[in-house]
Amino acid sequence: MSDAPSPLFGKLRSFFWPVHRDELKVFTLMLVIFFLICLNYTLLRTVKDALVVTAKSSGADALPFIKTYAILPMSLLMMLLFTRLSNRFNTEKVFYVMISIFISFFVLFSFVVYPYHEYLHPHQFADQCEKLLPAGFHGLISLFRNWTFTAYYVMSELWSPAIVTVLFWGFVNEITSVEAAKRFYPILAVIANLASIFSGNLATFIANLGISLNAEQGTDAWAHSLMMMSLVIFIAGLATMMVFRWLNKSIINNPLAKSGSFKVNQKDPSIKMGLRKNFSFLAKSPYLLYIAVIVLAFNIAMNLTEVLWKDQLHQLCKTPNEYLAYMGKVSIAIGIVATISALLCGKVIERFNWTAGALVTPIILLVTGIGFFSFLFFENIGMESLSMFFGATPLTIAVFFGAMQHSLSRASKYTFFDSTKEMAFIPLNRESKLKGKAAIDGVGSRLGKSGSALFYQGLLMTLGSLSQTLPYVAFFLLLVIVGWIIAVRRLGREFQKTQAPGFQADEANPQQVL
Repeated sequence: MSDAPSPLFGKLRSFFWPVHRDELKVFTLMLVIFFLICLNYTLLRTVKDALVVTAKSSGADALPFIKTYAILPMSLLMMLLFTRLSNRFNTEKVFYVMISIFISFFVLFSFVVYPYHEYLHPHQFADQCEKLLPAGFHGLISLFRNWTFTAYYVMSELWSPAIVTVLFWGFVNEITSVEAAKRFYPILAVIANLASIFSGNLATFIANLGISLNAEQGTDAWAHSLMMMSLVIFIAGLATMMVFRWLNKSIINNPLAKSGSFKVNQKDPSIKMGLRKNFSFLAKSPYLLYIAVIVLAFNIAMNLTEVLWKDQLHQLCKTPNEYLAYMGKVSIAIGIVATISALLCGKVIERFNWTAGALVTPIILLVTGIGFFSFLFFENIGMESLSMFFGATPLTIAVFFGAMQHSLSRASKYTFFDSTKEMAFIPLNRESKLKGKAAIDGVGSRLGKSGSALFYQGLLMTLGSLSQTLPYVAFFLLLVIVGWIIAVRRLGREFQKTQAPGFQADEANPQQVL
């Protein structure tokens, strides 16, 4: 099969399953791997917030400090490890090593570290620090007060850039043609959303089971919930490696591997990875810089709204299992909305162009952000009538509006944002893909979150509380989204050039567009 336009499918098959018979085996294995990886991603996302936000003397104000002083340096170390492994081993071996590191950590934490966390956490020293330092330092003190929880949060956060983005999407981009990606990536987005729905139900079930155990037996229900979640994560990780091995064998033995929709992922010994080299390469390519701006903007925008919403959620859900149960329901909502969006994503890109698909996410964030912040600004106006109408407390309504904004934003991220971003990497030559993706997705996404976290830290240390930061956060969010839209439009023009007949990426000169 060539990269020429594929024969037309029937209407229903074209919409739901535009996959040729000779592509079926390899693509099905891709779907299974992505489902398992996204299952773990959603479980880790719900657990890490429940663990840190509801911890002793902690709260949502600890998150900006964790993202700056823990996640950013650890992401640099993780990508340093990835580049060293990539220079020595092929993609398949690197995948196994990285997955093993993560799932081993989560099991050790739940079964070995957590049972003794009260002995490991320096509560007395942290209490003394809180007496000496201003209120704005509460989040920073919480970071080291509950340092083992911080470590779990960091590893959970790194799962997305290291495993989902760099390893999985890097591998898929390497073996998939542009023509096939237009058909495959929306389906992958649907699978990711189904994983979110499944994991959301699983997290809610485990959390409710823990709440029941606590009510009936008075035991440490959260410890049991944490162990069960870690076992699921470990088993899913092992299954991921097994299917990935099968996928690699299928590609190597598949006649389509030499040309067409799939191609063999062969290591090029002439390409050496390194953090300094990767960022130097990124700085010389305007095309890669546009992608970097988009990734930075998304992470900044999401973090700005999430911190405020999670602060409200903590006020509503005091215990880890209650928090986990609520986040599980939010994951289900994200999965349902994103599944519908994924079915539309491919058609939007196909009917209009890449730019139209890439603009969906910033526009949704802009609209939902305006609604969310408007509610926060005017939450004391008319809340009595709203409470009577919905039969809920003002806090419950505030959390619901935040959850709705979070769900719509995340749903657009998993569909339109991820699909268009990954498509933008495909036309690049191999060196640009490897070095650019490692720099942008491995560290750039963390820089975005750390940048917004630094902004929050300055406001917290100056103003003292999250509620006082609202007008400044809203204005900064608006500036970020405007810059994001500009970068999308410019990248869209460059991407269209790569689709011109006869275009080839310049292998020798990274200072050009590609």
